[in-house]
Amino acid sequence: MSGLNGIGLVVEDHPSQPIEWDNALPILHEIRHGLHRLSGGGEPTLIDLHALPFGPGDEERLLELLGRGEVEADIDALGPTRVWETAFPGVWLVDHRNAQGERLALHIEIASVPEILRSQSEDIADALTRLDACIAAGAGAPNPPPTNA
Repeated sequence: MSGLNGIGLVVEDHPSQPIEWDNALPILHEIRHGLHRLSGGGEPTLIDLHALPFGPGDEERLLELLGRGEVEADIDALGPTRVWETAFPGVWLVDHRNAQGERLALHIEIASVPEILRSQSEDIADALTRLDACIAAGAGAPNPPPTNA
């Protein structure tokens, strides 16, 4: 192993392209294409950021460039999930974590509404059945609030 000490190492800088754009710029182009598809025909796009080979600072730079929009949601289903709109309407970040807070997935979803926020048709059908039963039973609310005694 002592022979490795004599090997010279050269680190090159690329002054023509700032390092913070290394992975952010191609992803911004993919987002642009996704927005084009969404605005043209309503076709959503999903970009799995967790699967991309980010270098140091790439993810932070991308999130900084995307900024924050007006809408945010916290979901608690099999672990916490946070969804937020970026400064670009139709471009959403979806951060899935497990119960210990470890990131499981980070997606950019280009859609009018992220899929995770849409009610599933089975859940809607179940809601209709439960509401019909509630109305038939004459109960005002399916789960009345607790009384403070």
